[in-house]
Amino acid sequence: MRIAAVTDIHGNLPALEAVWREIEGAKADLVVNLGDIAAGPLWPKETLQWLMARERAEPRRWRTIAGNHERQMLAPDLAAMGASDAYAARAVGPEERAWLAALPKALWIAHDVLLCHGTPGSDLHYFLETVEPGWTRGGFAGVRRASSQEVRERAAQLALTPDEPRRQALAATLVFCGHTHLPRMMTVPMGPLIVNPGSVGLQAYDASHPLPHVAESGSPHARWAVVERAADGRWHVELRATAYDWQAAAERAEANGRGDWADAIRTGFMGRFEAGGPVPGL
Repeated sequence: MRIAAVTDIHGNLPALEAVWREIEGAKADLVVNLGDIAAGPLWPKETLQWLMARERAEPRRWRTIAGNHERQMLAPDLAAMGASDAYAARAVGPEERAWLAALPKALWIAHDVLLCHGTPGSDLHYFLETVEPGWTRGGFAGVRRASSQEVRERAAQLALTPDEPRRQALAATLVFCGHTHLPRMMTVPMGPLIVNPGSVGLQAYDASHPLPHVAESGSPHARWAVVERAADGRWHVELRATAYDWQAAAERAEANGRGDWADAIRTGFMGRFEAGGPVPGL
């Protein structure tokens, strides 16, 4: 089984199209999409329509789950949403909203392969990273690699699959996750291999949960992964970075009033922030 994994597209259609061309070249048997598909000031409706058409054309090849931004975008109160969710929620129509609403929160795609967005128990918690106040970057908290014990405890959470509500991620040999936008992998002692392919569409961001922090991949390339089960049952992983026209995507964000997104897309680092101006020391 050869699996291509994408996540955190965030409406960046040029990045998705560039990654798709490479997925086709990689001859993946299955494509898994781990959520946070449309939210942001780019091409939310067009991205969803592209994915819906691809899924209709190859229904057995695609598996998609919802991320936290799908849940947030579908909330009824636009005024209470963050700017990225509100932009996407206004842009999409009834067909796209229905497709998003039908996505599962987590999914077993084989008896030992689990898809989740954050962790098996939460679409907001980080799996392979930990946010710490003392891990500072310009006055913000930073993101460090999680310890093996932390990851094992998160893997022990019950998976959010209604058909198998008591099945645990530790029963898997492979778990895909996203949410942090940072490409990373870790093997849990006596547990699964966990793979975060990194973000297709947004290479840096600032967030407030569980406390204000930044995450930065360090380059503007679209990130994704190829994972293949070898004849001996072990998983081989390639974390990939794909060049695309990130200047066009940055200009789109700038035109929609999001200089913070433009900087993150163009460089892979935070420059400006939504609240206004760079944080001192960045």
